Amino acid sequence: MAIRHGMIPPTRNLHHPDPDLDLDYVPNEARKATVDVALSNNFGFGGHNDTLVISRFDD
Repeated sequence: MAIRHGMIPPTRNLHHPDPDLDLDYVPNEARKATVDVALSNNFGFGGHNDTLVISRFDD
């Protein structure tokens, strides 16, 4: 949905970001941006792990 709508969802449970980490946090509110690639990690019981990499499809 981030790719389709051009919005980056906010970082969940971000209350005290580490000042030593230079990461692009999205605190509290979604941000408009062009999103070309999205990553989804899924972790399950017993070591069942999966990662999806989704990219924009241009005709």
